[in-house]
Amino acid sequence: MEESVSGFKRRGTWAEIVEHGERITRALRDAGAEGEAFEEWDEWRPKSHERLGEDVNEKTAEQASVSEGEGEKAGKEPDEDLRTAGEKLSESYKRVEEGDNEGAVERWQDSINYVARAADSAGRKALRAVEDTVYRKVMTQLAPYYFDNELVSANVQKTARGGDEDQFIFEVNVNDDDLKTAVSDRLADYEDAVDRWHVDTEKETEVAEVVEGVEPPPNGGDSKSTTN
Repeated sequence: MEESVSGFKRRGTWAEIVEHGERITRALRDAGAEGEAFEEWDEWRPKSHERLGEDVNEKTAEQASVSEGEGEKAGKEPDEDLRTAGEKLSESYKRVEEGDNEGAVERWQDSINYVARAADSAGRKALRAVEDTVYRKVMTQLAPYYFDNELVSANVQKTARGGDEDQFIFEVNVNDDDLKTAVSDRLADYEDAVDRWHVDTEKETEVAEVVEGVEPPPNGGDSKSTTN
């Protein structure tokens, strides 16, 4: 592993970069990282059973996509918000006729807000459709697969074939300096204490259950290591 101001970099086979991601994930967890940002990273990082051009491509496109606006989060289509905006505007006119100027202003502002939300939702949907196509068909041919949130920034790319296996570069940066230092210390501890790092794999157990008639062992989500 190479460590610099830009992060923790590993060059190697798919199995080696998967291990790199697992070590960093364990170090983050041991250093106290948790919550949605950590879960997003743990979901995106390459897994042993995945392929770069398929699984990581899809996860990257989803992660890079424009987030949902308030209207989408509320489960409303743009035309629904526009209809509500019209209703609020009609209520505003009615309040004016009744002499309720304050209420009229409130309904008028509500109408403007719904119009803005409808435009936001429509714009996000259009942009998301375009960017997904552009990303999947163009950007992944020109740039590394990347991940970015408030916790971690990372990228992985295929470089060349070395011997019998493809070679990759996987670079991960922890965005908080104090947390990055803690992760660095824990990665160094793993180097000193771990003899063999067992890469977590997705187990195929259905056939074994049918043939042997036994319950498969539970498959935990954490990587396992053997220490001295």
